Amino acid sequence: MDHHVPRAITDGLRARGVDVITAFEDGTSELDDIGLLDRAAELGRVLFTRDYDLLREATERQRTGQSFHGLIYAHQLRISIGACIRDLEIIAKAGEPEDLMSKIQFLPL
Repeated sequence: MDHHVPRAITDGLRARGVDVITAFEDGTSELDDIGLLDRAAELGRVLFTRDYDLLREATERQRTGQSFHGLIYAHQLRISIGACIRDLEIIAKAGEPEDLMSKIQFLPL
């Protein structure tokens, strides 16, 4: 989870048994968007964000052929917290992080 994700989403996922780590917990909450994408790759994790700038960075990486471990994006005003939790749980339990390698998944599903 990047540092723009409400705690309610993180807590909701954990209550459903989804393994989640936040940028704050990882000590990377001060990293820029490039650093967050790189750190997620180091950890072998897909990054979830509601930050448009991070979406733009992932899109640029796709355009230039730079790999990243995957990004899930949800617009802050177009999907509720409950719907984010539901969709993220489906993604986490139905697939593997490698399924989203260098891909962007938009929520809602």
